[in-house]
Amino acid sequence: MHTRTVFFVSDGTGITAETFGNAVLAQFEITPRHVRLPFTDTVDKAHQAVRRINHTAEIEGQRPIVFTTLANMDVLEVIETGCKGMLLDMFGTFVRPLEIELAMKSNHRIGRFSDVSKSKEYDARIAAIDFSLQHDDGQSNRDLDGADVILVGVSRSGKTPTSLYLAMQHGLKAANYPLIPEDFDRRQLPPALLPHKKKIFGLTIQPERLAQIRNERRPNSRYASIENCRHEISEAEAMMRRAGIRWLSTTTKSIEEIATTILQELRPERLTY
Repeated sequence: MHTRTVFFVSDGTGITAETFGNAVLAQFEITPRHVRLPFTDTVDKAHQAVRRINHTAEIEGQRPIVFTTLANMDVLEVIETGCKGMLLDMFGTFVRPLEIELAMKSNHRIGRFSDVSKSKEYDARIAAIDFSLQHDDGQSNRDLDGADVILVGVSRSGKTPTSLYLAMQHGLKAANYPLIPEDFDRRQLPPALLPHKKKIFGLTIQPERLAQIRNERRPNSRYASIENCRHEISEAEAMMRRAGIRWLSTTTKSIEEIATTILQELRPERLTY
């Protein structure tokens, strides 16, 4: 059962408000109910948001928590004056004090890309996502010279979600390749990857966790057996050591932690958010 309702109100996608809000809420032992109100970019929509927030307050008998990233001052004023929740305005808390300190006005940009049609960063991110999808799970050897990062590891060790996160969040062209029994028999990395060793980063995982993940996909199979998982991981880690590539265990790490570690090791200049 949830212990508090939390609203994320934004005139953009709300990703910034929710990312920040979740980071703060993670410090407390509560189970919040999330309500997202993106694209609240007119006074009318702001009044609708206020009605939802206040209705929740009346029904639950306690103030909802409201995280906002609202650049439009007229919209924000409606929320500030009418909302019966606990309001946490990120622009008011951080941006406006910085305007005073820096003696300049912020551009009050809504979201990460104010005009995607003119954003080279956005175009690069789309290209990176496309590249990562084409090079997922060893589907293609083409244009590996253009890869920023090549992830290797046994099946289900976290390569695909990490590749897509690197592409979507950081605009990196990330390929990923599974290490399979044929690679172990040859005792070396897939031949297509050998010229690109400096770009390679390895992912491993505890056998017990790998067996659990694989059993959800193929229950009671040899592929998912603990014996096979131990064998594959042992062989993969030995191969990484022989090849001299950097690697880490994904067992207890989030995608964000994995990606940050990879960036620190391979592309520290791209460690941007």
